[in-house]
Amino acid sequence: MNKVKLKTKEHRLLNIAPSKLLVLSFAVLILTGAVLLSMPFSSRSGEWTPFMNALFTSTSASCITGLVLYDTYTYWSTAGQIIILTLIQVGALGIITLATFFSLLLKKKVGLRGMLIAQESVNTFRYDEVLRLVRRIVTTTLLVETIGAILLAISFVPKFGAFGFYMSVFHSISAFCNAGFDITSGAINGEFLSITPFNNDPIVIYTISGLVILGGLGFTVWRDLYEFRKNKALLFHTKLVLVITAILLVFGTLFFFANEYSNIKTLGPMSFFEKINAAFFQSTAARTAGFNSISLADMKEISKVFTVFLMFVGAAPGSTGGGIKVTTFGAVMIAVISQIKGSGDIVLFKRKLHQYTVNKALSITGLSAILVVIITTVIVTLQSNFHVLDILYETTSAFGTVGLSLGPTPLLNTASKVLIILTMFLGRVGPLSFAIALTLKSSKRTSDIVYPEAKILVG
Repeated sequence: MNKVKLKTKEHRLLNIAPSKLLVLSFAVLILTGAVLLSMPFSSRSGEWTPFMNALFTSTSASCITGLVLYDTYTYWSTAGQIIILTLIQVGALGIITLATFFSLLLKKKVGLRGMLIAQESVNTFRYDEVLRLVRRIVTTTLLVETIGAILLAISFVPKFGAFGFYMSVFHSISAFCNAGFDITSGAINGEFLSITPFNNDPIVIYTISGLVILGGLGFTVWRDLYEFRKNKALLFHTKLVLVITAILLVFGTLFFFANEYSNIKTLGPMSFFEKINAAFFQSTAARTAGFNSISLADMKEISKVFTVFLMFVGAAPGSTGGGIKVTTFGAVMIAVISQIKGSGDIVLFKRKLHQYTVNKALSITGLSAILVVIITTVIVTLQSNFHVLDILYETTSAFGTVGLSLGPTPLLNTASKVLIILTMFLGRVGPLSFAIALTLKSSKRTSDIVYPEAKILVG
């Protein structure tokens, strides 16, 4: 009898849906990281870290967010920092992707189910290219991070000596993975400095910006750009990602430059060249990376609100960034414009979007907005001493796995920390994917059932 029960459990485990398995893998990664970070060897003081704070840090690293309760360098030991960096790397690529890669490296056979799970992990259209794409994703990631570390070392090593090598590697991985963790306080006396001391250093500003942008484009876009010479055409997905990303980068840079130009607490004291650097960097990092080149708390209110918008949109699907994704935002905007024009079809680049895609984009946007509003409302209720905008900023940052904060993070009580942890987790796995993963049984197919049409007045 026991053997039968055991076999039934094993059978159920083997038949877990890929979406559920991805959610489970992130949960396991987070809990493992939390246990390790709570250990005495992970802190500089050699003392135990409260498990809730270790769980918060592990979630932030695994979900490549960047919200921190402690300064990464001054609180965590070298071992703790390496654990955080490992969580960032594994969280960005995904346990499934890495497991598949090492199976290929060891020349082990990947079964049909393993390929289906890997396909879900790398978010690709085609089943037949999964294993090749996994190999390319991991090798390209390591290559780009290595190049980024070399470029950063050109600036960091002359200034900070041997520690500059470590800084270069740490910030290259953190930037490409869009994590936003930094250890600048190890080189410069002060906490939570991020990239603010380097606005006059184009190597640092534009190398980190380049890594963030590359990481945020997504692996599908990389492959499509790489194969452009052969195909002589780009996927609609790639075109949309590139266009929306470029628009947000340019508009964001101009917005921050114009609004903060004379603010004596942000861009005001800088030279014209430094203002351009800082504005571009802030536009880049605000969508998903979590680094900052100016004092966030001292920005004008309108700049904070605009940053919330950028964080909510985020990066591209299949990337190391979060948010509702630029393609989701693009699909919604195309639908709105088509509706304004009175067009029956939703068309862009001479291609028509399927209604299912638009409905999914609207669902993701709606679910995400509801999540952010609910979490913000609850935290403000729990801690009324915070300004609503500060908590909205914090919650959106957690959902978009960005990591920017106006200061409330270390002051959150236990209940608020739990809510931010949940938001980071949902932001990483995606609200729609999480809802699917929680579904106990697949719904019966109803596509063949025709219902009477209902009419309501809207608007």
